[in-house]
Amino acid sequence: MASIKGPAPAPTSFPGADKLRIGIVHARWNEECITPLVNGSVESMVKAGVRPENIVIESVPGSWELPIGTSRMIAASQVQASSNVSDLMGATSLLDGGSGTSTPAPAAAAAASSSGGKASRAALDAVISIGVLIKGSTMHFEYISESCCQGLMKVGLDTNVPVILGVLTALTEDQALERSGVGRNGNKGHNHGLDWGNAAVEMALKANKWAEGSFSSA
Repeated sequence: MASIKGPAPAPTSFPGADKLRIGIVHARWNEECITPLVNGSVESMVKAGVRPENIVIESVPGSWELPIGTSRMIAASQVQASSNVSDLMGATSLLDGGSGTSTPAPAAAAAASSSGGKASRAALDAVISIGVLIKGSTMHFEYISESCCQGLMKVGLDTNVPVILGVLTALTEDQALERSGVGRNGNKGHNHGLDWGNAAVEMALKANKWAEGSFSSA
């Protein structure tokens, strides 16, 4: 029997996506899953019309740091939008193609370098927070999972900037790999980063409309 789980198909058209600036903040734990998830998010956002140079990517040590990283990334972009300082983030993003603390993401870097456009300095319209938690033999998994997810929800509600939950909470390594699209033993699974990218674009556009007092159907 086929599973009924999963989102309905994403919209096929995202008018205005080319004007968006979207952030990704990702943990560095479990890099084998993180890299394809980041790449999948970038791939779907670019396909939706977001300009690669307007996708800002930062890393933090682990999923525990995702809420503060997301919050400060949003705040930094708002400062950047009203400042002439060239780099308020103080770290190298995946799209810069430089060294530093970010996880290499070849597809993301290639998309940015091929575009050649000038990056926006507007405040971020949405942020995807990406982490991968895999259950071990202690309660660490439960504490981090719940705190991280609640923290990310609070950031979105407090800032009014859509925060997309890109945190996998897997019971096994195989579950994590399959949900990153790189599963083993012939079962690659589905890259959930593709879904998160579409969700970020859709929510960014809708939130901008709502902020103007209008709705998609208006």
